[in-house]
Amino acid sequence: MHPDFDWRLVRSFLAALECGSLLGAARALGSSQPTVGRHIAELESQLGTVLFERTGRGLLPMPMALQLAGNARAMEAAANALTRQVSGADALASGTVRISASEPVAVNLMPPLIARMRQALPTVQIELVSSNSVTNLLRRESDIAVRMVQPDQASLVIKRVGKVSFSACAHRDYVRRRGIPRQPGDLAGHELVGLDRDESILRGFEAMGLPFAREQFAFRSDDLNAYWQAVRAGLGIGFVANYMLRTDPEVEPLLPMLDIPALPVWLVVHREIRSNRRIRAVYDFLARAIAAAL
Repeated sequence: MHPDFDWRLVRSFLAALECGSLLGAARALGSSQPTVGRHIAELESQLGTVLFERTGRGLLPMPMALQLAGNARAMEAAANALTRQVSGADALASGTVRISASEPVAVNLMPPLIARMRQALPTVQIELVSSNSVTNLLRRESDIAVRMVQPDQASLVIKRVGKVSFSACAHRDYVRRRGIPRQPGDLAGHELVGLDRDESILRGFEAMGLPFAREQFAFRSDDLNAYWQAVRAGLGIGFVANYMLRTDPEVEPLLPMLDIPALPVWLVVHREIRSNRRIRAVYDFLARAIAAAL
């Protein structure tokens, strides 16, 4: 084979073989009849053999042409696969994907998932925004959102990818100092880490028949990252998402009989950009990875 072998010669050869004429091959390739004729003549010259008998009715393939057809089609398939792979990589690499998530999800759940995503999609750049608002997605300030509340905007495509479960927990230093609560009612004698203006924990206790007062929480914060750090610091017993709890073996789950309602997790993307290959690849990865992580 000539060291400067031209792939276009094989394309013209296959088109001529399949169409049976120079004119048909030229039409199939969007080329001209003389160009296809030159390609076949050059290929015959490089191979040192005649590939077609020129007849009044078109091209009649010689035995050597039929022998070469299999390898030529394999080359064509490989070239097409290479083209798809390169164009796909270019499409994925053509920009970034901006993901928004609530603060605890962005801080604790997303980074290890994104680390794995970077290995699976190395040409994609990720921007992560900590936000509890859906408006940034509607304004196209982010491409994909991870939400704990189901959006109802018609222009958004949503997919439920799992649910966040919660546990009562405390740092082992606190447990050594104050002991292990055996029943939910034992919490009245413990230091508790609670929320500030958010009354969801208080309402949860009330539903369980444990009407605690706000003042029974020794530490209160609506910042869920500060809340988690307070539990880790041994300030008392808190109520934390299990995906956060698993990140620190020093924090122990307590009271497994507590029935704390789980929160669904929604993956949200704007309907008009879901067809974007880069965003779709990240969307599909997150759908699988978040479900597995939860």
